[in-house]
Amino acid sequence: MRRTFEHRFVARIPALLDEGVVYICIEFTIAVHLCACGCGREVATPLAPSGWKLVFDGESLTLDPSIGNWSFPCKSHYWLERNRVIPARRWTAQEIAAGRARTARLHARSLADSNREPDDLD
Repeated sequence: MRRTFEHRFVARIPALLDEGVVYICIEFTIAVHLCACGCGREVATPLAPSGWKLVFDGESLTLDPSIGNWSFPCKSHYWLERNRVIPARRWTAQEIAAGRARTARLHARSLADSNREPDDLD
């Protein structure tokens, strides 16, 4: 597994990605990289209140929460913290299903909140 990533802020995600680079496109609120396990698959992490959070401290990049590539054959799971890859344990099928259900609920709640009128938010 890769140990570190560098980051590049870009206007558009390139068609061919370099290994070891996280591409961040603010306009399209997404970060994309090749899987840290080395399998070569493209990992897209949408940046949103119900998706991943990006922290850039002027030197390094952190994505939160962890990245679980459950639909990839490698099923890799890791954190990107201050440009470093921190391996995480592999999840069981039950944990993956529960995580997907939780993500779907968060997306639905976020969508419902974004469709509310400002007066409804009190």
